Amino acid sequence: MPLDHRQLPTFAADAVEVPFVIAGFDELVDTDTRWSEHSHPTHELLWNERGASSVTVGPRTWTITPLLGLWVPAGIVHTGLAPAGTWYRTSHFGVRAVASISDGPVAVTITPLLRLLLQRLGEEGLSDGSRGVTEAMVLDVLRPADRELIVHVPSAQLLRPIVDAVRADPGDPRTLEVWARELGVSTRTLSRAFRAETGQGYSAWLSAVRTHRAIALLARGEDLADVADELGYASVSAFGAAFRRVTGATPTSFRPRPAGAGAARVGPGAGAPVGPGAG
Repeated sequence: MPLDHRQLPTFAADAVEVPFVIAGFDELVDTDTRWSEHSHPTHELLWNERGASSVTVGPRTWTITPLLGLWVPAGIVHTGLAPAGTWYRTSHFGVRAVASISDGPVAVTITPLLRLLLQRLGEEGLSDGSRGVTEAMVLDVLRPADRELIVHVPSAQLLRPIVDAVRADPGDPRTLEVWARELGVSTRTLSRAFRAETGQGYSAWLSAVRTHRAIALLARGEDLADVADELGYASVSAFGAAFRRVTGATPTSFRPRPAGAGAARVGPGAGAPVGPGAG
């Protein structure tokens, strides 16, 4: 399948004065789409109506779903990736009107209330008074999530063979002990290297990588048994238990929802030089 590679500009925070508090945009992508490195003069909140996408900042990649979005403060350089069939939404927040909820990117739980409020801001004919009330309610409920779907990719040369193998095939069955023998080092040396770079042990890092891949497969409607098998789990129940430990939710909660109406650009920010998009 062809890749739609999109270019967006790089803006410093507040480099462009915008005439809104919150402005929204959405798109249903029909091909795999990648956004190159860019940044916005506004804060950005990304989430999906359908499918799983991702945003990368440096060595960290966050998974974005209908349940879990990502807040990216203004001026933060990032890239984005949305597989074909993803229906993403993004809201931009003017920095002069809204303080960032964090110093860096942070996951945001997309609660039913937050979803409805953001969708309401995209309705045509919304009065100034109603818009102001709705924006205030959005800011009142907008807060970082308790969990993040994040993978930190180590850069140490010692770990490169492991990282490359697992990213190519998250179901790779080799344990850290096996990798240590193959690389001619001690298991303790590898464990320390993983913790130094990611803050996690190898098992936790591997679970995060597998969960990242699992969500993408589930969002495409793949069968649970097929996903479990591809990721190296002995059974669906073992996969489900590992998945819940990372996400706090069941795999079925990430399956596609019934298709709704088609997507379109919405809100007064759709044509602004903010560079709206999945990144």
